[in-house]
Amino acid sequence: MEIRTLRYYLAVAREENVTRAAEQLHVTQPTLSKALKALEDELGKKLFTRHSFSIRLTEEGVLLRNRAEDLVSMADKITQEFVTLDDITGGDIYLGMAESYQIRILARAIKEFRQQYPELHYHITSGDTEQVTEKLDKGLLDFAVLAERPDTVKYDYLVFPQADVWGLVFPAEDPLAKKKAITAADLVGLPLFCSEQSWRSDIPRWCGDQMQNLRLEGSFRLSYNGSLFAKEGLGYLLTFEHLVDTSPGSGLVFRPLTPRLENKLYLIWKKYQTPSPIAERFLKHLKASFTA
Repeated sequence: MEIRTLRYYLAVAREENVTRAAEQLHVTQPTLSKALKALEDELGKKLFTRHSFSIRLTEEGVLLRNRAEDLVSMADKITQEFVTLDDITGGDIYLGMAESYQIRILARAIKEFRQQYPELHYHITSGDTEQVTEKLDKGLLDFAVLAERPDTVKYDYLVFPQADVWGLVFPAEDPLAKKKAITAADLVGLPLFCSEQSWRSDIPRWCGDQMQNLRLEGSFRLSYNGSLFAKEGLGYLLTFEHLVDTSPGSGLVFRPLTPRLENKLYLIWKKYQTPSPIAERFLKHLKASFTA
């Protein structure tokens, strides 16, 4: 199975049409059709169902698409790393990030780093711990940012200088807005929004036995989306401070939880993995930046 064939396959899966994919790839339609047939023969599975003017992926085809995306991304990353081995002006860095106000610290560090390496290109993937660590483990990322303590058997890490503060976001006209802080008892009976990851790990360590009395109305990986539902009065959003607009006139307020609940933020990378030259330089810059 060749990387070129997987690129052909991904183009067809994306376009859902062999003719358009062939035009995009600058190959003839018979050449592309022959490559796809050879791929099906090699795997022993039907990858497409063909219709009059389009094609659809089978279940096996969807599985191959997901695997092919990872393999092609890895091939591109390897090629780019070798191209830039002797390039002292830049290279590519791949980062996966959780949501946090402290990402501004990382953004500032990248800005400073680009002054030294103007040809730096950075690629950002957002997601929760499961999503970004999966890509990191596959070698698709150089670094990941987590809002929970990492597995120190698998990863080395840096701790961000500050911590994220938990609180509740809800409409400004709600009676709870009169309170300076929110207790677990205040949340009993309310429809709550939170990420699934935090609902399992962070909120229980804050509210203890009261967890059984709290109700998750819906889960959001992006706090901004959750804030839109909260603004419509559909529920109350548990999230970090500063992630959504709660300024006067926004229609929303933020109240911290009490007792205070915080999360440290971690930048992690795989142990025993040789970083690319630019990733190694970037990590050195971050270590100096975080301890300054």
